[in-house]
Amino acid sequence: MASGGRNKLVTIDPEELRFQVELEKPNHCDLKVSNATDKSVAFKVKTTSPKKYFVRPNTGVIPPWDTCIIRVTLQAQLEYPPDMQCRDKFLLQSTPVPPNNDAEELPANTFSKEPGKQLEEYKLKVVYVARTDRGNSDDDIKQNSDPSSLVLSSPQPTSPPVPPPTAA
Repeated sequence: MASGGRNKLVTIDPEELRFQVELEKPNHCDLKVSNATDKSVAFKVKTTSPKKYFVRPNTGVIPPWDTCIIRVTLQAQLEYPPDMQCRDKFLLQSTPVPPNNDAEELPANTFSKEPGKQLEEYKLKVVYVARTDRGNSDDDIKQNSDPSSLVLSSPQPTSPPVPPPTAA
């Protein structure tokens, strides 16, 4: 779970990173990180597979009550993962910092675990999703066996429509 307790510094949406895997094409997932405090909050994103993903920005400072969008890009893959399973994980660390701090000015020990320091960690799982259609990732569109016919999935009547009553 991505929650850090009752006094959360940040909220994260979504709580897991979902990537549609297409061979030889990069794919991205945007992570919305919102500062839930009246203090500036610094963040840092780490991953178990740093060569597989680009994270921009991977470090930053979010002003009070503001939001930052972090783009996580899965590099182009040359083969599909076995069973489309992924064990990659991300860790987002956050800690309060003095106002008017830039990410470049943060001390080296900003994200170190020290007694009395407020450092929250959010673990995010990675989920791979197989691409089921050609060119549209909208969940409402499904592909038939005939690739030229796209069908919108919407409620269908189970019986023929009843004609309106006729005036006698």
